[in-house]
Amino acid sequence: MRRLLIGTVTATALLLAGCSTHSGSETGEDASATPGAGSTAQASADFGTLKNVCGPGTAKSSTVQGVTDTSIQVGVMSDIGFTKNSEFPDAAKVFTSWCNAAGGINGRKITPVTHDTRLMQVREGVLDACKSDFAMVGGGSALDGLGVADRLKCLLPDFPAQSTQAVGSDLQALATGSGVGYFAYSGYYTWLIKDKYPDSAQKVGIIAGDSPVSKVFLSQYKESIAGLGGKVSYTNLYPAAGVSDWTPYAQAIKSKGVKGLTFLGDFASLAKLEQALTNIGYAPDWIDANSNAYGPAFLQLAGTALAEQHNYAELSATAPLESASASPATQQVIDLFKKYAPDKHVTYPVLRAFSAWTLFATSARDCATVTRKCVYENAVKQTAWTGGGLQAPTDLSKKDVPPKCYSIVEATAKGWQAADFQPDNGPYRCDAPAYKFKGDYGKPATLADVGKSMSDVT
Repeated sequence: MRRLLIGTVTATALLLAGCSTHSGSETGEDASATPGAGSTAQASADFGTLKNVCGPGTAKSSTVQGVTDTSIQVGVMSDIGFTKNSEFPDAAKVFTSWCNAAGGINGRKITPVTHDTRLMQVREGVLDACKSDFAMVGGGSALDGLGVADRLKCLLPDFPAQSTQAVGSDLQALATGSGVGYFAYSGYYTWLIKDKYPDSAQKVGIIAGDSPVSKVFLSQYKESIAGLGGKVSYTNLYPAAGVSDWTPYAQAIKSKGVKGLTFLGDFASLAKLEQALTNIGYAPDWIDANSNAYGPAFLQLAGTALAEQHNYAELSATAPLESASASPATQQVIDLFKKYAPDKHVTYPVLRAFSAWTLFATSARDCATVTRKCVYENAVKQTAWTGGGLQAPTDLSKKDVPPKCYSIVEATAKGWQAADFQPDNGPYRCDAPAYKFKGDYGKPATLADVGKSMSDVT
């Protein structure tokens, strides 16, 4: 359901992109180069505004799968075998190292186990987790919908960093909120076509990778932009095998007079398209590069085109890395990486993973007896979750709450920076209009779909 959350697929595969968390550790933001990264990691069990997230205790005996007197085993889903992107396992290593050093969850150490879903092996990864894990935490797979039925059959809770086809499914606690049935970027697009570039409203173009999932996103965007007062005047698909010459696409964009361009694909392809646009002397008023491009790799690939093309990305109300000096929780993630994984990088998906990890840890901490039902229900009681300050307050108690807050960054020749979108709540602006989809884009999977109910969850 959310473009931001797909992000692991490139143009050479299925091109589910157009959604993103692909700012991976191999190309992501270097913590040592991030503002304020020189401070020392906190030694306390507090994380941002969250107090005593982890700590010692006297754990009681448990017969729950994955839970012993001394440990809690959780699974981390990752397409690492396909993407070679280790950011979710990296986040798991850093968070659990910090948490365990503080005493674990009431004395139980967290043991993370990475399940490599290799893009197409999601069912195998979920079924493996079903055999031994207490829950799934801080990960994500581009094709997570392939494993959602199996996860529900084995009653496995999910605290993902990202979700795509499984957004809003039962037993899922998505720290950034589900927003089922609503366009996730209504505030962002209202700013683009009404506030910043009103002349672009009737001349929006969309280019998407040619895959079934990307086509669904294209339909959602086309409907939503119209619902917000704009008009999509040009659409096109590009082949999953890749494009050798982006000049024909650039020429079509110019001939159609596209003034705002939404790109639902991988950032390497977008960089080539922008170079082609620059070569023919054309620049739309804006390009939604999406958070797939948020990181130094896109800047390097786009090169001199950044001086001509106007790229933006919306970060789903997550504080940008560039604001770390004013965001203690973001700075703490950077510091913890310097301590526990100094050769790895802090990225936007890492920040989302940390929000998921803190949600799980605090939810488990508050259970007198650690059970799946208790941990899950504690998580979805949250009505203003911030991950300790990593994101704007989010209501997790309902799955159909439209997002209100958003943050926008801009790619420039000098790097990524906050856009001039007039934030009214720290790094966020919280006036997003609610746009509810009218089209039928499917419904989230439920326990009832697999013959189960919450009474089966223990």
